[in-house]
Amino acid sequence: MFKPEDIVVYSTYGVCRVDAVEERDFTGSAEKYYILRPVGDSRNTFYVPVANENLTRLMRKVLTREEIQELINIMPDDDYIWIEDEFQRKEEYRRIIRDGDRAELVKLIKTLYIHRKERSEFKKKLHSADEHFLKEAENLLHDEFAYVLGIKREEVIPYIRSHI
Repeated sequence: MFKPEDIVVYSTYGVCRVDAVEERDFTGSAEKYYILRPVGDSRNTFYVPVANENLTRLMRKVLTREEIQELINIMPDDDYIWIEDEFQRKEEYRRIIRDGDRAELVKLIKTLYIHRKERSEFKKKLHSADEHFLKEAENLLHDEFAYVLGIKREEVIPYIRSHI
């Protein structure tokens, strides 16, 4: 169970602070909710029912500096997860983003960078869906890396490159 002041990554919304855990009545009966505020945008608030496993499993503690360094260390060795069938690729990439497994997000980003580079050699671009998945995966990882490392989002890529 999370407690107030915990920092979590919530689904695709990024890094959030647990502001409180309190009862609210949104549906006619009071339930306990995690009240989350995105660290980078305090105008939004998310109410996550504590008893709803489908939603609470989307809340993950942020990585530590050491865990981020481990991810960076394995980046050059990560597998390539390109799937030729567009429908299967979209389904798999949606799953990776929804599940939020950071190692899989790294693989996804690496795969799409490589595929983008290959296509650019033929003066072609990534498909719009692939570009969307790339941006979403980058946003999730860059948001978390920047928060944990205490750097700006635009400094994440140079940081990674300098540590590979």
